[in-house]
Amino acid sequence: MVRVGIDLGDSRIGIAVSDELGIVASPHSVLTSAGWNRDIENIARIVEEVGAGEVVVGLPVNMDGTHGPRAHKATEFAERLRKSLSVPVLLWDERLSTVQATRAMLEADLSRAKRKKAVDKAAASLILQNYLDYVSR
Repeated sequence: MVRVGIDLGDSRIGIAVSDELGIVASPHSVLTSAGWNRDIENIARIVEEVGAGEVVVGLPVNMDGTHGPRAHKATEFAERLRKSLSVPVLLWDERLSTVQATRAMLEADLSRAKRKKAVDKAAASLILQNYLDYVSR
């Protein structure tokens, strides 16, 4: 089953997509947020285009395990997605995914401009890959 991963940011939304076997997550795109209604429409279009059977939204849990404002925002966004999509939408702990994505791009010696363009979809890919690795065990 193809799955879509989402890294919800304040101004950008990173999108990743898995292969049909659910083994590898790949960066897909970055959406510039245009308000939740439009964002959900755009995500629904991507879900349909790739034939996804599940959507995984990153949940930014604090390091101590608590849920702050960003986690509540992600939870609310996932709930709205559930009402708009015909596939399951679940939340997945994304602690440090953006930090890991940025570190990997620094190690690859990408310029600041290239990192800014790619970090959101790379973070979405990490979120989705972590989920895929978990369900494959």
